[in-house]
Amino acid sequence: MEYDNLFNRFKEKKILIIGDIMLDAYVLGKVTRISPEAPVPIISLHKKESRIGGAGNVALNILNLGARPIVASVVGSDAEGEELIQLLKKRGISTEGVIVSKNRKTTVKTRVISSKQQLLRIDSEDTDTISKDIEKNLCSSVEKIINEGVDAIILEDYNKGVFSKQIIRSFIGLANKNEIPITADPKRDHFNEYGGITIFKPNLKELKEGLNIEFDLSKDKTIFESAVKQLRKTIPHQLSLITLSEHGIYATDDDTSSYVKAHTREITDVSGAGDTVIATATLCFICGASVEQIAKISNIAGGMVCEKPGVVSVVYKDLLKEVKELL
Repeated sequence: MEYDNLFNRFKEKKILIIGDIMLDAYVLGKVTRISPEAPVPIISLHKKESRIGGAGNVALNILNLGARPIVASVVGSDAEGEELIQLLKKRGISTEGVIVSKNRKTTVKTRVISSKQQLLRIDSEDTDTISKDIEKNLCSSVEKIINEGVDAIILEDYNKGVFSKQIIRSFIGLANKNEIPITADPKRDHFNEYGGITIFKPNLKELKEGLNIEFDLSKDKTIFESAVKQLRKTIPHQLSLITLSEHGIYATDDDTSSYVKAHTREITDVSGAGDTVIATATLCFICGASVEQIAKISNIAGGMVCEKPGVVSVVYKDLLKEVKELL
């Protein structure tokens, strides 16, 4: 498929992103000296900023690729939750599926950065699974959004409490019943609950942990490919998309398999690269791209965001430009 054509089709799509949204807070400055109080650097503060993170970053990637995102999640009834909702609304991202809970705190990841290097991260979060009442409200919101019509669903699990085994199975069942493609970026705790998914996108570490297997990809691809076959048998799904860090991406749907090498880049920060990959792959899939095209375009998109500090999203025109140049 011609790339201009493919990317133009992104603009017709509406994507529901379900998962753990969070606030990414940044403390930006410059290391001036070592503290006399303890062997730690002293940062001369330049500025503070807040960004949309977690599953919200997947929504940002969907938005920046030209499609329309809708977020379904849970935040706390606190200042951080309100700030996060306002940030989403400011970007034009629908929050009709976001549930506010008085019994939870909003997840906030605070990163301290100097000269593009992350020095420290502070997490404020409540990782207990959401209550049955909140789960019921979330499921009702999701069902309403699906009934209004979406082109795909992305499940983005950060192990912050939105997902349980039951709710994952419920969302997959709902998607399959309505014949909506559903893709997932899993975490270990619920790794085996994604049977029936359309695209399953673990990274290499998650694949090893999920299958309880160890191997060195750089020395032997045979064991890796056997592990992917085992994954497809254990957790039936249509397309496996395994991100391999510096080794690129591997994609297979049994009929076609594709290794895509990572392009040479100056890597600054890998945070959020997985968000970009699942967003790009989902849009490419529903717009008719081949397995090889999905792998190649997602690989480029994921690599691009690693060149910038912090969690950032890919941009439509920049990605299209690089895709044309590199492919």
